[in-house]
Formats: sequence, C-alpha cells, structure tokens
Amino acid sequence: MLLPSGRLTSVPKPDIPLRMPTKRPTSRTPRLPTAPRSIQKGLSLANLLDREAIECLAHNISLVHPAFEGKAFQHTALNGLKPLSILQRGHHLARALREHLPERYEDAIHVLVQSLTPPLTGTEDLGLGVFFYLPHVSFVATYGLDPTDTEGHDPFEISMFAQYELTRRFSAEFSIRPFLIRWPERTLAQLIEWTKDRDPHVRRLCSEGTRPRLPWAMRIPAFIKDPRPVLPILEALKDDPDLYVRRSVANHLGDIAKDHPRLAFELCERWLEDASKERKWLLRHAVRHPAKKGVKAALRIRRLAK
Repeated sequence: MLLPSGRLTSVPKPDIPLRMPTKRPTSRTPRLPTAPRSIQKGLSLANLLDREAIECLAHNISLVHPAFEGKAFQHTALNGLKPLSILQRGHHLARALREHLPERYEDAIHVLVQSLTPPLTGTEDLGLGVFFYLPHVSFVATYGLDPTDTEGHDPFEISMFAQYELTRRFSAEFSIRPFLIRWPERTLAQLIEWTKDRDPHVRRLCSEGTRPRLPWAMRIPAFIKDPRPVLPILEALKDDPDLYVRRSVANHLGDIAKDHPRLAFELCERWLEDASKERKWLLRHAVRHPAKKGVKAALRIRRLAK
C-alpha cells in the first residue's frame, strides 16, 4: 500500500505467487553455480559470473518462464564477457536479461523474482556463490528508475519489491543507491520501515545501502555532504540483535567519521550512555581507524567502550 507521502507501508507483492522450490527433481530446482567459500589467491572474482553462472541463470528463468529462449540468452551473455571485471559482468548480464526477458519491466521483475533460490537462512559464512545475483540487482538499478523504461508507470514499488527479495539472497546495497540519489526521501522512508523487518539481511540493507562511501559502489554525494538524514536508520539499528547488522552500523559510522568526525564522535559519545557490551563493541569498531591514527576523540571512545 502506498501512502500519500509516497511511503510504502508494506512490500508490494507480485500478481502471481512466488514459486519457491520444495522437494522436486533436481532438473526442476533453481540452482546456484558452484563457488568457493572465500576469495582465493590467483582466483579472479570475475569467474563467479562465467559460463556456469549463465547456464544457471537460463535454467532458473526457464523454470518459471517457459517462453524464455535460454540458448539465445546464453549466446548474448557470453558475447564479450571474457575481458570484463565482475561488476562489469553484472551490468553486461543485466543488459542480456533485458534483451530476452518480457519487454514490460514489471513482467520482467516478476519472472526474475520467481526464479530466485530460497532466502538465506544465516548471516555468517555466506560464501561467494551469492554474487550470482549481481546481474539481478544490476537489472533493477539500470532499468527500474526511469518511467520511460516502464511504459510511463512509476517503477518505485516494483523495484523496491525486487530489492527486498534480492537482499534476502545477496544484497541490494549496490542497487538501492541510485534510488537514494533519485528519490532520497521516498527511499529513506522505505528503508526506515524496513529497519523493523524480521529478516536481518533486510535490516542490514538499511544501513549498508545508505553508507556514503560504500566500497565498490557509487558514492552518495548528498550523504557525504550531510549524513544527518540517515541517522534515524542508525539509531534504529544500533542495538540490533544480529552482529551482521551491528557491524554494518559500525562501518557506516566509520564512513561518517571520514567527512564529519565531530558528528560521528558526538553520536558515539551519546551512545555510550547505558551501552550494552554489544553496543560497546560497535562503538570500538566504528572508530578503530581514526584511533589507529591517534585521534584523541576516537581513543577516548575506545577507552570508555571497553
């Protein structure tokens, strides 16, 4: 439901129910490509989006969209793939998906979401296989912003729905950022709502996706200039029950400290009051880099947060 303010009160649902795999023959089950648990010496991350990943993409989509021309998609996807980095491959495969999925953006999103494997059940040791979904988030970031790509319809709700589902399998921290730049108030309102979600992957997105200087991702100039619009998200998550989320809050505070150290340190000082041991760890982690440089305010926070 969409309020007059433009804020979603709940995540929009597709017109047709999601097909999540149950006990079915392997050939009828969505699958992920094989991938190492961690980065290995001599292994390029680009290999995570290679021929096997493209075959899995074609397989998973064909399960829910029989009209999908899998062989033609694979030919398009493999053409020009080899020299690309992993992020470039994500964008390249998103373009290939756009060429072979239904022309209407909303229909294409329904197909992609239906083709997903089940949500992640843990928050640690996720491995590198989740990078399989980089083309999916690239698809949303590339084609889910401009109404001219969606027959004049507002793409916000369906794009938020897609990112909600994708972040439960990978992370939508890359794709949410163009929306924060294009529709900052609207997107922040949605993320505030998601800080109360039951899934820690969704709650983590609220902090990680709004980091002003997120590694690998486009920066958010408005938040580098003034991070205060994002502070309610950090307040809501500072005592999150999951370390996965609290670590993101700490890293976000570290980002803020690079451009606005006084604001970051004052916030940390305020959070020290009645701080649990978990929050104290968050504060120590947040100021670790300036503390290593000998910044007195950071050293004080680390001392008080022991």
